[in-house]
Amino acid sequence: MASSFSLQLKQSQSLAMSPQLMELMRLIAMNHLELSHFIAQEVEENPLLEVQSADEAAAADHEDASPHSAEAGSEIDDGLVDSALLRDGERLSDGLDADFANVFPDDTAPQRADAPELLDQWKSMPGAGNGEDYDLDDFVAYRNTPRETLSEQIPFALGAASDRRIAQHLIDQLDDTGYLHGDLAETAARLGVAVEDMDRVLHVLQQFDPPGIFARTLGECLAIQLRARNRFDPAMEALVANLELLARRDFASLKKICGVDEEDLIDMHAEIRRLDPKPGTSFEIGVFEGITPDVVVRAAPDGGWSAELSSDDLPRVRVKHDYFAELSRSCGKNSDQDYFKERLERANWLERSLDDRARTIRKVADEIVRQQQAFLAHGLGHLRPLILKTVADAIDMSQSTVSRVTSNKYMQTPRGVFELKYFFTASIGSADDGDAHSAESARHRIRTMINQESAEAVLSDDAIVDRLKKEGVKIARRTVAKYREAMNIPSSFPRRREKRALAKAKRL
Repeated sequence: MASSFSLQLKQSQSLAMSPQLMELMRLIAMNHLELSHFIAQEVEENPLLEVQSADEAAAADHEDASPHSAEAGSEIDDGLVDSALLRDGERLSDGLDADFANVFPDDTAPQRADAPELLDQWKSMPGAGNGEDYDLDDFVAYRNTPRETLSEQIPFALGAASDRRIAQHLIDQLDDTGYLHGDLAETAARLGVAVEDMDRVLHVLQQFDPPGIFARTLGECLAIQLRARNRFDPAMEALVANLELLARRDFASLKKICGVDEEDLIDMHAEIRRLDPKPGTSFEIGVFEGITPDVVVRAAPDGGWSAELSSDDLPRVRVKHDYFAELSRSCGKNSDQDYFKERLERANWLERSLDDRARTIRKVADEIVRQQQAFLAHGLGHLRPLILKTVADAIDMSQSTVSRVTSNKYMQTPRGVFELKYFFTASIGSADDGDAHSAESARHRIRTMINQESAEAVLSDDAIVDRLKKEGVKIARRTVAKYREAMNIPSSFPRRREKRALAKAKRL
């Protein structure tokens, strides 16, 4: 069969995203912190951009509205104030002498010649002068890392250089929770030391603070902490050796193994629960940074709710068109002019993109608030089921854009701070053909029922299904079991046994 070639014209449609559109999508997906870092990087690389906080922008708008305000404010400019202080040496010296007189006796008071040096020291302090360099981080103490904290304890416990080398090597093998992994024999062979020396040094390290550090298993971690509290008696040792029975709440078997009665077993169980199963997480390794909400929901005058962008802490950019005009007049090379034109286009794009991002987030947040009015007014039990398509259709956007907007962004409401994705939950049918219920609302109802049950009336999964049906929620028993297990709530039998034991302990 002979092959042949031919030319054909074919018309088709395809979606092509430009690099700037792709970057805009990435910009929309950024959270508050990521966007702040991105803006800071852009301002650092682009000489035609500058950052304006919300307060600076409001002040600039006010100055633009008042043409005489610049002349009036020039008299109290920070630079002029500093210059006036430096020029007015007589007044400065008088003030310093008055202060020194209250601190030093007459024969020990510093001479007036010391005033300029003291002034330099005062001006170099954080927050001195006009306060522009004031930063609370300057007063935050340095925090040791976990390895540094443990290494500082080595000289007080081990004297030999070989033991300290073993200890430092074992510290490097700790995981983030404080557990020691790896075979001691292999480690000893790698270091060229005896296994007995490794065991001896490890026993010393297990006495370090926090208690439970350097354990190899959960049982060993709990045993170390109990020994530190002088509570590791034979009965407690038997309990720690059978943690799997404790996890199953098999109290009958534990009473026989430990040789104690029910009251003692309850006390031992309470003692175990007060221990830290992950001692390594107790190290304070950094400063906690709270979540900065992107959207704030407030009560509206009409009795509803309104969403506003939280832009107080988010920097805003301004394009320096005057600076670009000055550079254009002074630039002689075409390459320099092309560079600054490209920087101007980038600056204008960023300014427009930030406005587009703000409008997009506002539209999505407004629709979420409109859909979840009952939740804002009455709480979690009234959270409505919601999907991305519902919001996307309502505001005429694509589902992918709504997904990007709701990722890693938070909304501050009168009910707390929630991620925007939190408001999108699956739908559960209604038992009375009414409105559907949210899966998160159903989980909240199940958790509330179980928390309110008594030792004599523990609810089975079937009983929970019946109660939810009376409340208008149509749900299957296997779904209740799935939600219960996801919330780490045991079944009715171990709950009943534990609640009866706790009730008896309270009576005693």
